[in-house]
Amino acid sequence: MPEENLHKQFAPYDPAAGEEYMSEKQTAHFREILSSLKAELVGDIERTVHTMQDEATVFADPNDRASQESDIALELRNRDRERKLIKKIDEALQRLEEGEYGYCDSCGVEIGLKRLEARPTATLCIDCKTLEEMRERQMAK
Repeated sequence: MPEENLHKQFAPYDPAAGEEYMSEKQTAHFREILSSLKAELVGDIERTVHTMQDEATVFADPNDRASQESDIALELRNRDRERKLIKKIDEALQRLEEGEYGYCDSCGVEIGLKRLEARPTATLCIDCKTLEEMRERQMAK
């Protein structure tokens, strides 16, 4: 997933001593990360559409046709995941504009710079996310 490669593209944010959480510099840093990720995903989706249109070949052999259909289905599943990630990025950018980015939706505490750099679309602090995952595991049993 492209979100996992962010740490390779952007240098980690190093806050100045006494710098306020989600200062202008920090919000600009995360806005750049989110915008860059969104642009990359949109580009991938457009390339996939063009590739699928260009490679629309009808194979006579049923095995070749099945293989092509399988490849297309896999590609469409990946693009659907990316479409959902774009929606989360848009929501994160909206929270940035509203001044709510970086704070847990559940308890309101700071999510933390390192967590946001690892997962820029995070909406829960690590404690609330851990509790949510524990509840999900219990419900699955």
